[in-house]
Amino acid sequence: MTPESPFFSDSFRCLKESPLFGQLDEHALLDILQRCRRETWKHRRLLPMEETWQRFHILLSGRVRISRSNPESGRIITLFLHGPGDGFCLLSLLDGQPHDVMLETLDDVSLLTMPMGEARQWIDEHPAFNRMLLPYIGQQMNSLANLSADLALHDTEARLARLILRHIDEAQPEHVEPKLINDLSHESLAEMIGSVRVVVNRQLQHWKREGIVDAHRGYLMVEKLDVLTHRAEQDLSRGLSG
Repeated sequence: MTPESPFFSDSFRCLKESPLFGQLDEHALLDILQRCRRETWKHRRLLPMEETWQRFHILLSGRVRISRSNPESGRIITLFLHGPGDGFCLLSLLDGQPHDVMLETLDDVSLLTMPMGEARQWIDEHPAFNRMLLPYIGQQMNSLANLSADLALHDTEARLARLILRHIDEAQPEHVEPKLINDLSHESLAEMIGSVRVVVNRQLQHWKREGIVDAHRGYLMVEKLDVLTHRAEQDLSRGLSG
């Protein structure tokens, strides 16, 4: 992408606001922009494993999820949900190997993309990036650890509550909209907690009757944050007391 591109200034602004690139100096940001090309992907585009490890991507707008599936049962588990400013295909960036994951766009998205070899060369030329890359990878590993712990230690109600709470940035007493997952389908929410659509729908309707959430198609609002927090913790407490 050249500085003359009509998308250059918006792409630069997105990098400045990114948790992965935001602390880099202007020279490094300009350099990475000029090595990238901008692409737009339609909603529900799927990239199979064979394509996910060949290029490094930086999301500018929309959401992308990284998942794994069981081809026999058709069950899917979401590993990561990325939003604007996130970089993805990080594992292949680090080890140069394909990984058994699938990328899917949850919206129409725009992104920056470059070949993996070019991305590694850029990192070699800008070692300051490592100060942001390592904590960012740590956050990704912590997300996987939380997913593993939820699947092993919590029932469906607690897992769903914990998922919603992780997408609320600031604790407020009531009327909180979770970010990134607010308008996802019940099937997508189920795939983020290792459940199925009918179970998630039943749980949300139960919470709605209790006044804990306001949920309907394409909308989710937490009405009683303190109660939802208690539901996220009580299953593990029962297990420990038993």
